Amino acid sequence: MTSSSLSALVLTAGLGTRLRPLTQVRAKPAAPVAGVPLVGRIMRWLHSQGVREAVLNLHHLPDTITRLVGDGAEYGLRVRYSWEDPVLGSAGGPRRALPLLASNPFFIVNGDTLTDVDLEGLARAHREHGARVTMTLVPNREPERYGGVLVDAQCRVTGFTRRGDTRPSWHFVGVQAAAHDVFEGLEDGAPAESVSGVYRSLIEAEPGSVRAFLTEAAFYDIGTAGDYLRTSLAFASAEGLPDLPVGTRVRIGPGSRLHHTAVWDDVVIGPGCVLDGCVVGDGVAVPAGAAFTGCMLVPATACGEEFRPYLRGDFVAVPFP
Repeated sequence: MTSSSLSALVLTAGLGTRLRPLTQVRAKPAAPVAGVPLVGRIMRWLHSQGVREAVLNLHHLPDTITRLVGDGAEYGLRVRYSWEDPVLGSAGGPRRALPLLASNPFFIVNGDTLTDVDLEGLARAHREHGARVTMTLVPNREPERYGGVLVDAQCRVTGFTRRGDTRPSWHFVGVQAAAHDVFEGLEDGAPAESVSGVYRSLIEAEPGSVRAFLTEAAFYDIGTAGDYLRTSLAFASAEGLPDLPVGTRVRIGPGSRLHHTAVWDDVVIGPGCVLDGCVVGDGVAVPAGAAFTGCMLVPATACGEEFRPYLRGDFVAVPFP
């Protein structure tokens, strides 16, 4: 069993609630990271690791993902889609996608994180341990922010911690290998969770069936707007870009200054604007002379009533949380 023989399920169906209101105009995996859609970077990484077949699950704003990925040929992959309504969660999603996944086991990859995990090493560890699930873990250096995974000396996952727990733990980076039978017993179409549900039950019923692949791989969590912007800037710097590239069909008026600001597609920025550390979503028209720092700018037509206090004419300007 090698990484090239395994299919990958990329979890792209989520609502992206922590990144709202930006995710009112695009699904989170469609957000550009230093000019390349997040899902595109995931596809490139899968291909570089030898994966040739992928399934993406879809629910929220699915067309914003499918128009970027298509059949996967651009990325050297064969891509198929698993549709969900309602959204089925981190275990219900894999259950729905099982008929499309040719390999057993298969990889599961979160669609809102970036990493350089060695999938060949993960597949080998999964095989050698005879595991049903193998989770890729890095040291949990921010337990005040992230819940953790408890692992014993034999690399068996023994439990999970909540955010703020001070016990030594590991951080799950959203990449794993799993057997079909982990999810086959679930009802198709019923929402279910993996870590908080299925895996806890597995650990209790079959100690050692959930294993850890411990690594120091790079890991970027794109949860909040601040996470998204920091990740975009990190990739821009690593790729030799002076700042973040702007999207397509963008017009920037004379005298406007943009610093560490992500500008998506179909944006108009009037003359004399100053945008510092902002994210400007698709379709925003920023009036002349406007100045914003640390804000998400999104067309008002895409936003609900909860964003009315941030209304600035035809768009909202929501400060980063």
